[in-house]
Amino acid sequence: MTKQEALNKIEELKKYVADEDKKEEKVVGVCIKTVLGSVIFQSTKSTYKEAIVEKGDANLSGADLSGANLRGANLSGADLRNSNLRNADLSGADLSGADLRNSNLRDANLSDANLSDANLRGANLSCANLRGANLSGADLRNSNLNGANLNGANLNGANLRNADLSDANLSGAELQDAKFYGRGGTKKLTKAQLPDFLNALGFQID
Repeated sequence: MTKQEALNKIEELKKYVADEDKKEEKVVGVCIKTVLGSVIFQSTKSTYKEAIVEKGDANLSGADLSGANLRGANLSGADLRNSNLRNADLSGADLSGADLRNSNLRDANLSDANLSDANLRGANLSCANLRGANLSGADLRNSNLNGANLNGANLNGANLRNADLSDANLSGAELQDAKFYGRGGTKKLTKAQLPDFLNALGFQID
């Protein structure tokens, strides 16, 4: 091999290494996985919020988004069934009409989020922050709202049949036309919750 041929080989090798580095750079980013660990989408973006936009659709059924920063995200109509959103920041997010059936939203921050007409049937919202959230028309049947902060939340027309509201903060919440347990219900409210509950229904206690 001549000197020139050797130099040419070196240049080819440099180009090959540079191309491989670029390929690696393209796949470095947030990877959205299911709760079982399989890949839903490999993003080139550095945040979950950007990754969802890059994905191009909101089919996130079974996704593990625990602890994700989705503040102000547009997830209107998203499919988030059976997803893990525990400790996620969804404050100010648009989740109107989203399907969140059986999702885990324990300890999630949903303050000022738009959850109008969302399907939250069977969802775990225990200890979630729903302060000022819009839950009008939402389906909350069989959901767990134990210890949730619903201060100032709009629950007008929401379906709360068989929902667990034990230790939930209902101070300043609106519950006009909301549906509750029906005849023979077994869910309980504490005496301390009763004034806020009745005020939310439009009653004033003397």
